[in-house]
Amino acid sequence: MTDHHTKRGPLISIAGMVGVGKTSLAKTLADALGYKLSMEKVDDHPYLKDYYEDFSRWSFHVQIYFLAERFKEHQRIFHDSHGYVQDRTIYEDVDILARLQYEAGNLSQRDYHTYRSLFEAMTTFPYFAPPDLVIYLRGDLHTIIERIQKRGRPMELKTPVQYWEMLYNRYETWIRSFNHAPLLIVDISEYDLYNDHKRTQELIQLIQKHLTANSFQS
Repeated sequence: MTDHHTKRGPLISIAGMVGVGKTSLAKTLADALGYKLSMEKVDDHPYLKDYYEDFSRWSFHVQIYFLAERFKEHQRIFHDSHGYVQDRTIYEDVDILARLQYEAGNLSQRDYHTYRSLFEAMTTFPYFAPPDLVIYLRGDLHTIIERIQKRGRPMELKTPVQYWEMLYNRYETWIRSFNHAPLLIVDISEYDLYNDHKRTQELIQLIQKHLTANSFQS
């Protein structure tokens, strides 16, 4: 069977909850490494506004849309020879966001099982290759909520703090058992991507070291 790693460049995927700084890091890394940038499609999401207003009605629609879009993007990256930095992983959709809504009663058991079955079919080798490195951004909940409030997206500002607390706890639980790909955990309090060029360069070098250790350095 063909080794699909020979067909593409490295893929770095950045994981972490809303407001932790995934987009900023993705842009910084892509620029520094000369990689292409793969961003999460939020503004064009046809269900997202409705979802934040009524979780129980729109959770299944939101998760299916995200899963389909992320799988299509992953396939596009998979067949490109360039390196990529990806904003959010496909694993977060199923293991965190969908499961959170299922446990909260906003996804029925039937819908959740259908969703997981679709995810498992999509992510079966050789149709899917895991990232070469997942960077998990970790920060304290207070700082993250401040960032969410500061950026001021209306649908996020209307979301109860209790939801962010549940999401934060789910992420912390998830990352402790993550084993889908090589993992690097980065504490956002240690790196200022906007004002501290030296520390940013140290982070980039650390990421390059991890890629090299996993034999996917371009």
